[in-house]
Amino acid sequence: MNKSVYDALDRPLRDLRISVTDKCNFRCTYCMPAEIFGPDFPFLKKEELLSFDEIERLATIFVKELGVKKIRITGGEPLMRRDLPVLIHKLTQINGVEDLAMTTNASLLPRYAKDLKASGLNRVSVSLDSLNDDIFGKINGRGVTVNKVLKGIEAAEKAGLGVKINMVVKQGMNHEEIIPMAKFFREKGHILRFIEFMDVGNSNDWKLDDVYTKKQILQDIHNVMPIEPLQPNYPGEVATRYRYVGSNEEVGVISSVSDAFCSSCNRARLTAEGKLFTCLFASNGHDLRKLVRSNLANTEVADKVKNIWIPRKDRYSEERGDKSIKREKVEMSHMGG
Repeated sequence: MNKSVYDALDRPLRDLRISVTDKCNFRCTYCMPAEIFGPDFPFLKKEELLSFDEIERLATIFVKELGVKKIRITGGEPLMRRDLPVLIHKLTQINGVEDLAMTTNASLLPRYAKDLKASGLNRVSVSLDSLNDDIFGKINGRGVTVNKVLKGIEAAEKAGLGVKINMVVKQGMNHEEIIPMAKFFREKGHILRFIEFMDVGNSNDWKLDDVYTKKQILQDIHNVMPIEPLQPNYPGEVATRYRYVGSNEEVGVISSVSDAFCSSCNRARLTAEGKLFTCLFASNGHDLRKLVRSNLANTEVADKVKNIWIPRKDRYSEERGDKSIKREKVEMSHMGG
């Protein structure tokens, strides 16, 4: 039976991003700047977090009742959530999950990669914004070295996890690192995704002039290593894909600013305390924790979620230039990427 649920713009609900913690051991300037997320920042308390059983129940509802096929675990840094492989195993037992992945800064992967693979995780997306220690140390706000992330990538690869690399590109911060990163990860055999600097949240001092665009990124790469476009792997894929001419080696760009993909967005986001957001740039979430802690049946919870998704008209990236639309956004570290 087809359980697909479509929104007001005819976009199906296919992809669920589940944040398991709002905490992170990095303080990246475009996500969790240290001057805001300091020692006294009020992170969520343990009792506010969804339990693993509650996450499993909600994921089951999204898959079996609402048509979700893909689940991605996010944060904060998800590996700061204790016993995360236990949750991964629970999610793999849900019939209908076609892909289970995780986004991470990789710093803790040497400790957890084997357990994550054993628990059923398919792949990881690793955030790395430069191969230069000085630049990367400034970006991550903690002076973490590139080698620490590379060791995490190596541990994931050894454990048998698929690995992709995500690089946020900001004009003047690291745009000159595009070619070194492309060359390095092409040689390593890992797909690299360049991400335009986005106005997620309210604390990263975003300006349009800081966006190094998809067009600029692709031109820089093509000038050194010619590339040609590839077809999407599946409907709603956020990255536009390219391959280096004469090879099967791939690179991609996620361009939510200069070339928005709102029209095919099929993602919902569940925060660590159980709020459902229908857009990365949304102002308000819907409290699902209250629902799972009530005596509602799964089908009743599913009906509540349908009532959230079906009227959905979010297309922030396409409306970004409309100055009449004002909104306070939720921080990326809280919502999950």
